[in-house]
Amino acid sequence: MLSSSIDLNCDLGEGAGHDAEIMPFITSANIACGGHAGDEATMRATVALAKRHGVAIGAHPGFADRAHFGRSGEVPATAEISRLVGAQIAALQAVAPVRHVKPHGLLYHLAARDRKIAAAVAIAVHAADPKLLLFVLAGSELAAAGRRCGLRVTEEAFADRSYQPDGSLTPRTEPGAVLTNDSAAVAQVLSLVLRGSLRTADGTEVKIKAGTLCLHGDRPGAAELARKIHHVLTAAGVTVKAP
Repeated sequence: MLSSSIDLNCDLGEGAGHDAEIMPFITSANIACGGHAGDEATMRATVALAKRHGVAIGAHPGFADRAHFGRSGEVPATAEISRLVGAQIAALQAVAPVRHVKPHGLLYHLAARDRKIAAAVAIAVHAADPKLLLFVLAGSELAAAGRRCGLRVTEEAFADRSYQPDGSLTPRTEPGAVLTNDSAAVAQVLSLVLRGSLRTADGTEVKIKAGTLCLHGDRPGAAELARKIHHVLTAAGVTVKAP
């Protein structure tokens, strides 16, 4: 067995409607904090759910582009990126203690490959609280930027997204970017945790070592997939716990 424990995180507080059903099966919650989604009321409700189930509380900052759910649109200057990340972390900190930060959507993907945007995000997180964990795409520019800032970094892989042969995520604009079949997602999780690798659509084996796995809370059937993933991991002798 490659890993005896793994964190299972999920993006919540985004209005998908099944946060309460997902929360018992995850160990870290990435809570939308006013950018792409969320407001004080949804943050308070999601934090209350997380506390009830002993789930670690994290900020999920994204671009303030609700029309596109923070997944497309105009990219702000790096100074503005630092400001909006800091402001959204502060908004959640006003509700509850925050343990980790995971960027959302387009911000996440840009920070994964753009050194300047990665630095802007990492600097904002460090300024908010240097003890925060930073969740990042495994092997990304944001992972390097976080470590340069002195942050603790937890590298992430995805339960329900497909990958390209270079280890990047398949863009959502391409067919098959989201694994809609639960069996395929569960098989990918087991491969990631037990073997430290996964297979892309073209058969390429990609090595990925991750400390946390992400399940998207806005996908149909997210709660049932979370339950299945938690079950198969514990059945395989893997402890599901926050980092």
